[in-house]
Amino acid sequence: MEFTGAPDHPTRQRVVRSILDNGPSTAAALAERLQLTPAAVRRHLDQLLDDGAVEAREPRSLAARGRGRPAKVFALTETGRDGFDQQYDDLAAQALRFVAETGGDTAVREFATRRVAFIEERFDGVMAEHPELSPAEVLATVFTDEGYAASVRELPVVGEQLCQQHCPVSHVAHEFPQLCEAETEAISRVLGRHVQRLATIAHGDGVCTTCIPGTTTTSTPRSTTPTSTATTKEQVTS
Repeated sequence: MEFTGAPDHPTRQRVVRSILDNGPSTAAALAERLQLTPAAVRRHLDQLLDDGAVEAREPRSLAARGRGRPAKVFALTETGRDGFDQQYDDLAAQALRFVAETGGDTAVREFATRRVAFIEERFDGVMAEHPELSPAEVLATVFTDEGYAASVRELPVVGEQLCQQHCPVSHVAHEFPQLCEAETEAISRVLGRHVQRLATIAHGDGVCTTCIPGTTTTSTPRSTTPTSTATTKEQVTS
């Protein structure tokens, strides 16, 4: 998104960046941090509230406030965060276009393979650290640690399904599907079997899903969270 309001646009960006870097902040804290007047900060916050980039919240702790009504804190919304994500996405897309123009498809594929090297680098270590997890759950843990918010669902008869609720490169992967292809190939290599990508966020699906056949066991499916990364295994009932 673009933060509106020229000629105040650069200052408004500073306000949003300060909240992004320092977390939910009061207007007074922002004014002090950015060396702006409280009135100026409030004006920017009002516009950002109208844009849906920030939201006002009650402070979590009132211990240091003493008497009087506590000042609200302002936090970024998903829309506000997307403004920064889009900037990085645009830069990444430009870089990959340059790679494609100068090195061709082979260079793009080499880059995509290197980007997902973390899958093979971390898989054995996480498996050794958490022997109670299935291979698919190990993958979900690895992906979640990289920001993919992954989980595992058991599919009757078929096997398991790796679900990624978030994709850090979805905007770029829409133009460069090699990123998704390299990811799928790395999953297949660490599991030692063919897997099938069923859906991707990059192509408009709500979740990236990968079917992993033949990994189910006869044991009762676990419904608890296996690791601190909130990887879950869910029984599909439909």
